[in-house]
Order: sequence, then C-alpha cells, then structure tokens
Amino acid sequence: MYEERPSRLTGAVVWRRTPEDSAARPVLPDGCMDLLFSEGRLLVAGPDTRAHVPGGPPRAWAGLRFFPGTAPALLGVPAAELRDTRAELADLWPAARVRRLRDRVAAAPDAATALEDAALGWAAESDGPDPLLRRLVECLDAGRPVAATAAGLGIGERALHRRCLTAFGYGPKTLARVLRLQRALALARSGVPYAETAARAGYADQPHLARDVRRLAGRTLGELLAG
Repeated sequence: MYEERPSRLTGAVVWRRTPEDSAARPVLPDGCMDLLFSEGRLLVAGPDTRAHVPGGPPRAWAGLRFFPGTAPALLGVPAAELRDTRAELADLWPAARVRRLRDRVAAAPDAATALEDAALGWAAESDGPDPLLRRLVECLDAGRPVAATAAGLGIGERALHRRCLTAFGYGPKTLARVLRLQRALALARSGVPYAETAARAGYADQPHLARDVRRLAGRTLGELLAG
C-alpha cells in the first residue's frame, strides 16, 4: 500500500510504501528529489529524466519528496550529480552524520515523519532555497516559454540554465517538459480526453503528447493510466 500526506516542510510530501504493495510501478519524472529510508539504509533519489522501475523484492519504504529545486540547498549536493540515480547518503555525507540520522530514523515510531523532522531542522539552519527557483517552477508549470520566463525573472538564459543544473539536475527546457508531463497525467487521470489533455497541457497536438509521454515515461499514456 502507498500513502502520502503534505509535509510541514513547504511544498514537500511525506510518503510510505508497505511491502504488501508488490507491483513494481515506474517512478515517473516529476522535477523532485526524495530522501529515502528502507531496511536501515538512507538514500537520495536524484532528479529523473526517464522512468525509474524499482528493482529487488518488495520492501517497506519511507520517503520525503522535496519541492522541485529545494533539495540541493538542504542536502548540500548539486542535483546534476545525482541525475537519474539512487545514491547512498553515506556516499554524499560524512559517515558519522549519516549514522546519527540513520539511528534516529530507525528508532522513530514513524520513519517518514523522522525524515520530515530532520529536513525541517536543516531548513531552519540554512538560508533556504533560492526564491527565484520557486517562481521559475510556477511559471513553467503554467506553460510559459523558457525564454519569456527568463526575461520575466530578469535573468539571462545561460545563467538560468546553470542555476537549473544545480537545483534541478537539468536545464529549464527539460524541467518544462517534465512539468508538462505531470500536467497531462493529472488531466488524463481525471477523465479528460487525450486530445483535450494535449491542448490544455501545452502540447502541439495529441501525437506530440503521445511521443513525449513515451520518451519520458517509457510507456504509452494508456498503459500508465491502466497501471
């Protein structure tokens, strides 16, 4: 079984998956990074540019999914270094720091809430993510072109691209495609016909929607909805 709730950390989501949920469903690109805990291991799920299908036998997972662009400022690791990976936190942080966090999460009544508590502490001690990044996500998620968004934010496209690599793991055009995919999935799952979904999500037409879903998700839209 999978369940989630809004986090007390702005824009984040706390989630859990039990081992009874045996289906290996693909994790689709969403612009986010996750902090994960399972069987005594702490991992970071980097930003995906393609569907990730979990391997191995079913097991329990707890996670904190950060709002797009916010995780690197709290974890201290540029997103581009973690693109399309699932990395051990012990490979990114000093061993003693990871051990303290692991012991704290393992001893907690609820591992997902313990991850959330830790992230709230990091956020309180940091300057927080660049506010420009949140405005960027909002503009691209509204379907604004990258060039117009950069101009509206008062930043050159090259500078924006560099900041996106650090915060999101890829450039603003890829981020726009990922956010558009999520808009399309939300519309289609709510019962909106595919042609209307394509138009409302910002695709040129339904074939454009079909091609982009296949490239990013590795499956057709129909297969994703059926799953």
